[in-house]
Order: sequence, then C-alpha cells, then structure tokens
Amino acid sequence: MKRTIQNLKSILALPILFLVGAALSGYAKEPKAATKPETKEIIRIGLSLADLKEERWQRDRDMFVQKAGQLGAKVMIQDAGGDPQTQIEQCETLLNQGATVLVVVPKNADTAARIVETAHRAKVRVLSYDRLIANADTDLYISFDNFKVGSIQAQAVLDKVPTGKYLLLGGDPADKNSAMLREGQMKALDPAVKAGKITIVGQPFCDKWLRAEAARHTEDALAKTPDLNAIVASNDGTAGGAIASLKSLAGKVAVSGQDADIEACQNVVKGLQTVTVYKPIRKIADAAAILAVGLAKDESVEELVKQISNAVFRKIHNGKTEVPTIFLEPVAVTKDNIQATVIADGFHSKEAVYGKH
Repeated sequence: MKRTIQNLKSILALPILFLVGAALSGYAKEPKAATKPETKEIIRIGLSLADLKEERWQRDRDMFVQKAGQLGAKVMIQDAGGDPQTQIEQCETLLNQGATVLVVVPKNADTAARIVETAHRAKVRVLSYDRLIANADTDLYISFDNFKVGSIQAQAVLDKVPTGKYLLLGGDPADKNSAMLREGQMKALDPAVKAGKITIVGQPFCDKWLRAEAARHTEDALAKTPDLNAIVASNDGTAGGAIASLKSLAGKVAVSGQDADIEACQNVVKGLQTVTVYKPIRKIADAAAILAVGLAKDESVEELVKQISNAVFRKIHNGKTEVPTIFLEPVAVTKDNIQATVIADGFHSKEAVYGKH
C-alpha cells in the first residue's frame, strides 16, 4: 500500500515537472523581438512647370516622370499655368507634401529666386530645368547650350539670306534663356552687320513667348519695312506667329525657330521655316531625373556631372552666384536632315511631318 501511494505521488508530480520544464524550455528558446526590415526612404521629386500649354513641356513631363520612376522616385507635378506667383505657392505645396528635391522650370527667372530660398530653408535642393533661376543660390542648372542654339538659328538664316533686312524676335524677357539666345544670335550676325551686309530693323522681345506677340511685332516691322528678308525667331511659337503675319511673303522670308514642334517641322518641309533647333527632350529629361535623384541623396554636383554623357560643364552667373551648369548639345534641323534627326529619333512620325499620302 505504501509503495502504491509513493507511485501515485510520482505520477501526480509528472505534469507539474512537465509544465515547469516546458515553461523553462520555452523561456530559453523565446525568439528575440522581430526587427523591422530596413526600408529605403522614398525620393519624392517636386516637378514645377511654368506652363503646360506648349507641346514641348508635355513631352518633358512625361519623359521625366518615366525615367524618375525607373530610378525608384515618385514625382509630384504642378503646372503654374504661366503665373509666377502661382508657381511660388505651388512649390511651397510641394515642399509641404514632402518633396525631397525640387525640379523647376521657372516662369519668371527673378521671381523664382523665392522658390530656392524657401526650399533651402527646408533643406531641399533645387535643380533649374532648361531655364535658369536668377539671383539665387540655385544648386544646379541643366539645359541645352542656349548660346549655341541662338548661333545655330542666326547662322542658318544668314546662310540662306547673306544680305538684307533682318528682324530679331526674342523670347520672354523674364526668361534668362532669351538673353542667352540673343547673345548667340548676335555672335553669328555681328560680322555681317559690321560688314554692312545685313541691317537689323528691329529686335523686340515677345512677352511670355506668345505667338500673338511675335505676330504683332512682325506686322509692325512689315509696315515699316515691307521688303523684309529674314526673321530670327527665338522659338517655334514665335516663328509660327511671324509666319502667320507674313501671309503672301511666307516662304520668301527666311525664318528660324527652336524646339522642333510639329507645326514647325511641317513648316520646315513646306519651305515656310528655314530651320528649327531640335533639343532631344529624352536626353534632358533622363539626365534631369538622374540629377534630381542624386541631389535628393545629397550627392556632390561634381560626382553628378560625371554621370551625364556628352555634356559640357560650365558655370553661369545668375546675378548672385556662379551656378554649376550642364549644357547638352542642340541639333539644327532643316529640310535636308529632318528625316535623319527628328523622324529617326521617333520624336515625330514621318506621317505627322509630311502628312499622309
């Protein structure tokens, strides 16, 4: 009986020992608290466009967003609709939404200085896209070589009309590119002016790059100089305004432009426009996306410049400081090479340029 009671006590003790052992075992093997996997901070690019009405800027937007997405960045877009004050307010919104870098196509070069100042207070760097932001510590500027664009425009017109009366149509006076273009144009034209081969009858600038402004200036020039021979227009929009005002003289007066807009390309093959300057948008959009991501990661400008192939690095004074600048190469497009440039690149289809037959 005594042995039976002892056996019973041993059996009753087993669950207790099992539970204690299991508890101790569980305690010993309890895993450490799970650590959250490291997550990369999302790069949010604020893209501020001066005005999306022009065909050119719609292409820039789409290509930039595509490349930035491939690099893992998110792009937040604002269209200022041509209003400098709206652009300032929209950039503040982008910063409040967490933009880690701003890419700005400034509507007004001087007014946009406030965008840089506000961004820098928020520790956010600013890339000036295609148009230079003036009077500010702009971090980086990328564009096509605007001096060369102006030179190409003027030289193409000069080659066609080596003597005669010239009208120069500048771009928006609030856009620093307009001054660079004019400087390039005059560099090409000065020798002919000094030699007395050409006479410049007017050199107005067109507010907001409006074709209506170009049309008005052209009409004024024709009223005073009905035997006008050439118009050095600074972009395709102003060229289009000039051509519309030429009426019966269209095709007889040499006209330049830039941007390779579809209407301009059609005018080139029709003989109504002498030249447009093609600026491969895919190249500047892709390069800008690479630069924007690098700026967001706080990479040095010197290292970023090395990532952009076939570009010229220089510094441009913007009224306050020497801004690190990346210039890409523009391409002259005429009736003779339009198929090998604009069409071959897929920028416009052959059918769109020449029409369907």
